[in-house]
Amino acid sequence: MSVTTSAVSTTRKAIAAAWAGLGLTVAATALVLVDHATGNLLAAHIQDGYPGYSRSQVDGAATIYLSYLSVVGGLGVIGWLITLWAVARRKRWARWFAGALFVVGTVIALFDLLVRDTSGDTGLPAMLGLAGLVPSLAGLALVIMLWRRSDP
Repeated sequence: MSVTTSAVSTTRKAIAAAWAGLGLTVAATALVLVDHATGNLLAAHIQDGYPGYSRSQVDGAATIYLSYLSVVGGLGVIGWLITLWAVARRKRWARWFAGALFVVGTVIALFDLLVRDTSGDTGLPAMLGLAGLVPSLAGLALVIMLWRRSDP
């Protein structure tokens, strides 16, 4: 196997990892929206943490979280699309860009999963917090592939 064939194979795998990350980001964002439209685990979590809140206060807090998570998800999608483009075009800065997005995305996801609000409980239910962390696994795989790739 020549270096060129190996580099092409690695690039294809990196692109597959980026597509997986994009799909996982869309799925995590959709999960929040589906939850809001159906069981509303988020609103129930807020109500448990703040039993004195009225229904409108709980709905307001849930809407703020929903807006925040939608914006973060949208920015994540944009980041994955730029990364896909850069990796496919073999841009020199793709490694650094993907690495920076991985760090930023993982820090945000860990914050969302672990941050405690004034009730003493986590701000998000564990299921939603963990769902936001899953795309980071694809990001880690992508970063490893890009840094192991033989060409710059």
